[in-house]
Amino acid sequence: MRTPRRRPVTAVLLGTVLALTGASAASGLPSTGPAAVPSTAPAAAPPPEFGTDWDDPRTPEPPVAVPPTRHCTVRVVDDAFDDFDVHTRAYTPPVGCAGPWSTVVMRLEGSVAGRQFDRIGYVDVGGVRMLTLSTPEPSVDGIRWHVEKDVTDLAPLLADPQQVQAFIGNVVDSTYTGVIHVTVELDFYTTGRGTPAARTSDAVLPLSDTSRDGTDLVGSLTVPRNSTRLLADVFATGSGGGCEEFWDTSAPASTGYSCPDGLPYREVDVRIDGQLAGIAAPYPVVYTGGWSNPFLWYTIPSPKAFDIPPLGYDLTPFLGRLNDGRPHDVRLSVVGLPSGQGGWTISPRFRIWRDAGRSVVAGTTGTAYAGDPVVESAVSGAGDQAGHVDLDARRQLRVTGTLSTSRGPVTTTVTRRLENTSRHVWTDDEADDTLTASWTDTQVVATGLANGTPTVERTGHRWDKDGVLGFHPRGDIAGAYDVTGDIAITWSRDDSLTRGAARLSSRSETSSYDGQASWIYGVPRDQRHATADTSARATLSEKVLGRPGTSWDHRLRAVNGTFVTDAVG
Repeated sequence: MRTPRRRPVTAVLLGTVLALTGASAASGLPSTGPAAVPSTAPAAAPPPEFGTDWDDPRTPEPPVAVPPTRHCTVRVVDDAFDDFDVHTRAYTPPVGCAGPWSTVVMRLEGSVAGRQFDRIGYVDVGGVRMLTLSTPEPSVDGIRWHVEKDVTDLAPLLADPQQVQAFIGNVVDSTYTGVIHVTVELDFYTTGRGTPAARTSDAVLPLSDTSRDGTDLVGSLTVPRNSTRLLADVFATGSGGGCEEFWDTSAPASTGYSCPDGLPYREVDVRIDGQLAGIAAPYPVVYTGGWSNPFLWYTIPSPKAFDIPPLGYDLTPFLGRLNDGRPHDVRLSVVGLPSGQGGWTISPRFRIWRDAGRSVVAGTTGTAYAGDPVVESAVSGAGDQAGHVDLDARRQLRVTGTLSTSRGPVTTTVTRRLENTSRHVWTDDEADDTLTASWTDTQVVATGLANGTPTVERTGHRWDKDGVLGFHPRGDIAGAYDVTGDIAITWSRDDSLTRGAARLSSRSETSSYDGQASWIYGVPRDQRHATADTSARATLSEKVLGRPGTSWDHRLRAVNGTFVTDAVG
């Protein structure tokens, strides 16, 4: 959501609001730190409104589960970001913990003080994206935040020396004083009794020879000739500072809406040698200055804002074509993006499994079935008048391929279905701007030998967003506005692996957020009278056939910048 374009404050409230002045952040363990334990002490009574300091931001996601074995730590980033330079550093595998490893964990520690916007960045290793991130907005004396993630999938890449590249584009001057300090470390856990080496791909590759063709990212991919499985992870985000940050609330220019970026449907497609190979729905992440109300996000960010997950594609059916030892063209594009409109950052990586029993694996790729996206909409509005955009969209892809492996012919069928519903309504002058939307993205991969029972892997995502932004002029203060926000967001993922009637494993994860905040725009900072009541919850349930199940349930709540609930159930 954003400020109507005809208001004099549009330039300030388009995407992010000026970070508000404050003092030192209250101390507290981050909820996802390696030793994070929610406090059991009685919570301090929250202040009646936001003051000049607030607690460090926390997230409710579970810490990465690690084995009891010995580990070594390698620091790969230790920088202060105050410009738009890419920071480089050499990485060398840990001598004292030679691979193969059981687990590899990335841990980021960040700090920033002063006044600053939210910023977007990344960390690459060997040209492969490891993390896409956004940053919190600080108080004057500063805040700290923590991110950790399981990066064991990158173990084949981390076995060799690499160059690390880190970037957080940041403006620092007499007004925006916040320098962003970040360290990133990798913890390598050794194997041991009952702790085997992780089962990962055989290689992790970037897209080579990349260039831009309009808004598309194009490059080449060469895979080993005995490849039997190919997965792509694509980091795709609408960038900050422009309307594509809010693509899910865009509207046609005819409506008079403040971000005329066409209909609010986006899709990220992968093409191989010109043939459609994969489709995915991008996650509409909200950064910590979003919805014209940073008070919503000071202490609890929206789900996944600090660690934006990639989109996953199973491209195995195309190995029959790719296993010829030659480079093949790969194109990534954002469907629904108006012609000539930029604002998207895309970075893919590819994980490859090989057949140890054959040097060359031949195969065939069937014709992919995919109709054009079906997008149905109803639109109204003009000028400063009230309007709406109703949208219902869907698309489906199905492709099959067969490989002649050392185990015999193996057929892989990938089916993908995307669905999106959106109801976006605004009143005159966009004084009240309301969005209710949901996205589902389901991929089903069936793999099996001829005349055998296939293994079926199902991955389902669902995202929901329901909120309203209010921006009303005050009659008692010239040039001042009451800014209100009320938003609920849910991110969920469900995975299952079955063979016939047997469920081999399942995993269900949710991360939800609910917040209400208000403040006065256009007055001195000490007269903004900001209040916010925000909460978040993360749940995780995981089961593997023949083993005890595991679960996680963590709840957070902050009132006016002070945490009043931090509890694991």
